[in-house]
Amino acid sequence: MIFKTIITKQASIRDIQTVLTTAIAPRPIAFASTVDKDGRPNLSPFSFFNAFGANPPILIFSPARRGKDGTTKHTYDNIKEVPEVVINMVNYNMVEQMSLSSADFPKGVNEFEKAGFTPIPSDDIRPFRVKESPVQFECRVQQVIETGLEGGAGNLVICHVEKIHIHEAILNANGEIDTKLLDIVGRLGGSDYIRASKANFTIPKPTKFIAMGMDALPEFIRFSPYLTGKELARLASFERLPKADETKMFSDRSEPLEIAFEEASSMIENNNAWEALCYLMSFEKQ
Repeated sequence: MIFKTIITKQASIRDIQTVLTTAIAPRPIAFASTVDKDGRPNLSPFSFFNAFGANPPILIFSPARRGKDGTTKHTYDNIKEVPEVVINMVNYNMVEQMSLSSADFPKGVNEFEKAGFTPIPSDDIRPFRVKESPVQFECRVQQVIETGLEGGAGNLVICHVEKIHIHEAILNANGEIDTKLLDIVGRLGGSDYIRASKANFTIPKPTKFIAMGMDALPEFIRFSPYLTGKELARLASFERLPKADETKMFSDRSEPLEIAFEEASSMIENNNAWEALCYLMSFEKQ
């Protein structure tokens, strides 16, 4: 395998930015609502963003300095004046308006009006919530960490979540957020986004036990040229190998091992990984 290597000290900000935003993806979007000291609202999206703890509940996003001249964003300036922010999550229905709000409007321009969003009062802080957003986090800014003063430098805004508002339309029968109803979008490189509800998949997690791992698989399975690493990981995610009585249902099968691996691959694809493992283990002593 051949790699292209970039030495960051020798690369341009643009080149580094392009790699970071394309390779580290998809990224959630912090649609940040702030106000300046005069109470004028600002609304802007940032994809250098994520959650970093539940106790205390911490969100961090970075309104980085402009790459061309190193100046700071209005969101950053507002937070220095009024250390409060609402982070509104962005779903598919509002993504076009969110993109419109990202234009570099002059200071004092109300992006709620420019993008057609509805401002609603927060309960405990001054910035407005975005009514159209399915989940809204009222936050107080705990700390701001500047990573540099040049163009492209990040400003880590560490936010303590004070209150969370969730639209009831995205809740399931258990009162929890339904991923498909949330219909969240993520940021990719360039002008590309991803719609999570159309691209999500499920991987069973070994949360109730410790998985046996790939090294526990018999060598004829572990080093098979017919299974991918993804497929082997699914087989290795169980607590143990099947016992003899669990594989006997396949004992009368006599197809070539190559065909057996093809069938096992199909079983795994259809979420029948345990059946696939039992099937392959029936060949162990053949």
